[in-house]
Amino acid sequence: MASFPRFRKFLFMQAKNSSKLDCPLCDGESTEFNIDLTRQYFRCQSCLLVFVNPEQLPTRDQERRHYDMHQNSPEDWQYRRFLSRLFGPIQAKLEPCSCGLDFGSGPGTTLSIMFAEAGHQMSIFDPNYAPDSSVLSRRYDFITASEVIEHLHRPRRELELLWNILRPGGWLGLMTKRVRNADAFRNWHYTHDPTHVSFFSMETFEWLAKTWQAEFEISGKDVVLFKKPNPRQF
Repeated sequence: MASFPRFRKFLFMQAKNSSKLDCPLCDGESTEFNIDLTRQYFRCQSCLLVFVNPEQLPTRDQERRHYDMHQNSPEDWQYRRFLSRLFGPIQAKLEPCSCGLDFGSGPGTTLSIMFAEAGHQMSIFDPNYAPDSSVLSRRYDFITASEVIEHLHRPRRELELLWNILRPGGWLGLMTKRVRNADAFRNWHYTHDPTHVSFFSMETFEWLAKTWQAEFEISGKDVVLFKKPNPRQF
């Protein structure tokens, strides 16, 4: 088996010796952050997003094969308990009969069912399993994305879309594991999933809140909430 330094040289050649790239979230200058046996990672110097070299992103077919292995189900109470980390904080902020969107609902739609059971009107979107893009032209009181944003190849496009279809005063809830530091990243299990390509830190979420002029709340280790400002507040 080739030594790691030799493999690292090969990986660099495959990536056309990239040492700097533009950030897919803020277009800021990004430099190499880490390299492992399969991928090269960059970190933006502005918003601190960590992302995979674009030349090493999985194809849509590769992603779909990986997602098809998931066995999530609304009848799985352990899965419901996992999703409650996002459901609970959002539900506590909603008016009765609010209108919501679960973005990236996946093959076992569950979070939207939990909100529907609580009396809310729900829509779902997933490019693989619920690809009805008409739901993305509506407006919502709240939007959720559970274990989704780490899969985004172009996070700026998707996050701007979600923010634009969120009503003023509405809530956007995101659940994803957060980057802590370079040492922790090197041994982080989250990078082992080949469909995880965008990694957010607390600083990245703070950058988003400032960019959106949004209220920003942290709930636990992997949930963040953004409240869209109401123009009447200004």
